[in-house]
Amino acid sequence: MKKNSFLQTALASLAALGCCMPQLALATETASANAPTVIDVTLHEGGLLVGQVVDPQGRPVAEAAVSLQDTQRELAACQTNQDGYFALQGLRGGVCQVVVAEGRGFYRLWVPGTAPPNCQAGALVVAGQDAVRGQIPLVSDAYFALGPMLSSPWVIGAAVGTAIAVPVALAAEDDGPASP
Repeated sequence: MKKNSFLQTALASLAALGCCMPQLALATETASANAPTVIDVTLHEGGLLVGQVVDPQGRPVAEAAVSLQDTQRELAACQTNQDGYFALQGLRGGVCQVVVAEGRGFYRLWVPGTAPPNCQAGALVVAGQDAVRGQIPLVSDAYFALGPMLSSPWVIGAAVGTAIAVPVALAAEDDGPASP
């Protein structure tokens, strides 16, 4: 009888702890999933950044508006030619993003002579890569929809209370008289 009570208490405690854990796992998963990839690109003489804008199938996007931005403002802007190429001059090294219609790329620009050996010679931006069509939402999307409700202390308290009350109620039903 004592072993059974201890086991039920341990399981109820484990269930209560389990109610709190999924939120922590989802929070760290979404934080790492949303981090952008920064690509190293070397600038040419005179601070020239060259690049190309393509669609998701790899075809060049002609006459697309290109904007180079840091965290606070637009640094430069231009338009692609008929082959999707663009060039921005007078830039300095640093982290920036190249923004086009429905797409963006994050780049670390290096002045000539300071770039690490694995640097690319130009930026490649895929326009339209942010579109998601006909796909089932990810778990992280469901978390963002239910997140405010799941982080409510009332909901957490109700889940913990249920996790404790159900095993206790089931144990109370088993304590009836035994027949000889």
